[in-house]
Parts: sequence; C-alpha cells; structure tokens
Amino acid sequence: MWQVNSSIHSRWPGTADSGEIWLAGQRVDQLSDSAWARLRRTRVGFVFQSFNLVENLSAADNVELPALIAGKSAKEARLRREELLARLGLSARSMLVPSQLSGGERQRVAVARAVVNRPDVLLADEPTGSLDSEATETMLVLLKELHQDGQTTIIVTHDPIVAASVARIIQMKDGRIVPPVPNMTVNLALTT
Repeated sequence: MWQVNSSIHSRWPGTADSGEIWLAGQRVDQLSDSAWARLRRTRVGFVFQSFNLVENLSAADNVELPALIAGKSAKEARLRREELLARLGLSARSMLVPSQLSGGERQRVAVARAVVNRPDVLLADEPTGSLDSEATETMLVLLKELHQDGQTTIIVTHDPIVAASVARIIQMKDGRIVPPVPNMTVNLALTT
C-alpha cells in the first residue's frame, strides 16, 4: 500500500492490481522518474518509520534541505525550519546530528522535514512510533492543523490513539482493504 500511495508502483510493475493516482488534477502514476521527482519535492511529504535523516547534517539542516532543494530562499527555508523545530520542542537540539538525538527526537525531525514545504499530501509511516505520549499529542495537533489547512494526510499506524484522532479509517489485511471489524488492529488511518 505504501508503494502505491507514494506512486512508486509505476517503477515496480506488479505491486498494484489496477487504478490510477492523481494529485491536484494531474495523473502522476505515469510520470517519468524525473518528472515525478520534481513534483514530489513540493507536493508530497514522506515520514519514514526509519527516519531516513542525513546522518552528517544537523537536525536543522535536515529540515531545511528539502526547502532549499524545492527552490525556497535561504531566509524562507531557515524561518520555516525554526518555526517547525520550535513547535516540536527541538530548538535547543537543532544543531545536533541524528546520532546525537533520541529516537523520538529523530522522529520529530523527520516529520518537520516532511512538512517543511507544506506539501499537498503527507504520507506518514508510524509518525508517532518513537514518541512519548506528550510528544504524540503535540504531533497529532500539528498534523490536524496541517489537515485543516488543506493537506491530505495518510498515516500508517497500529496505534489506536493515532487512529482515533483521524476523520476516516481504512483497515487492511493481507494487502487488501477490508470492512471495519470490531477490535481489529488498525493498519491505515486516512484523513482527507
């Protein structure tokens, strides 16, 4: 499901049975790799379960880098970076590299990096998996505000608290969407 939602499936035939992927009125599942990469820079944010931070860059630089790549000015990228890191309680730790941060801090940096460009779509794989309850609440408030500002957020989670915070839940079993079943583990939470 993650590959389909990130439109990777067009590069790996056989991972999706059928369908099309559209983003802001444009079919994206048939774009070339370079066209998809250009669109993804500004329109799609990714939060990976393993964080995927650049190890030799500070937390601040990890957040700022996607904004610079997307063409934002250095000043604009820095201001947005500072806003997000402060919002997520990381201002004092922003100059540390990922190996100097806890798992929860790396998770928050990964989310800040994913939303720095205010993408239309956020794909988040267990975005609160390494967070304590207070940080989880802060993260859910931020994600809800981004959604209220028009962002579509797709969250893969097993956390019932995260699932309960979204407007729509789609459950999956063995790679297929299934009807809701009481007491079933939630695999995908979707806000639209």
